[in-house]
Amino acid sequence: MKKFTLCLALCSVAAFAETWTGTVSDAKCGAKHAAASEKSMACVKGCVKGGSAAVFVTEDGKVVPIHNGDAVAAHLGHKVTITGKITDGAVHIDSVKM
Repeated sequence: MKKFTLCLALCSVAAFAETWTGTVSDAKCGAKHAAASEKSMACVKGCVKGGSAAVFVTEDGKVVPIHNGDAVAAHLGHKVTITGKITDGAVHIDSVKM
């Protein structure tokens, strides 16, 4: 019975996760790097290295802060599909796919 309850709880949490496609950028430049060009990727990496927070730019141009920026550290400047939950106006990323 305990295993069933645990499984049910995990499944219900997963049901609230959403998936979005967009670009990983930085808070300083935001949607300016939505094209994910080589130049944009270099700028995003430099800004994040300099202390700017990573953000997610949706396909319709919305800039969304990321709770756990370490989840996208390997994808700075890339077009990605993320799965996660939005809480308090920021996304907590569960997974990232290129």
